[in-house]
Amino acid sequence: MAEARVKRRFVAGAKCPKCKAMDSIVLFKINGVETVECIDCDYSEQQTDEKVAKKATGDVIGVFKP
Repeated sequence: MAEARVKRRFVAGAKCPKCKAMDSIVLFKINGVETVECIDCDYSEQQTDEKVAKKATGDVIGVFKP
């Protein structure tokens, strides 16, 4: 069975928290889990829609939904 392609988007101006590389962070979503990864090192962070909603406070204009 063929694996579905995942649409990955670069986050402009984002700096990797691990290696500090600029413009190396990609964002993608698989099965409702939002993931950010660095293309230069092995940094990866995941959060589900519930975690995104909890982090949204009055300081956030909106949550990006590709």
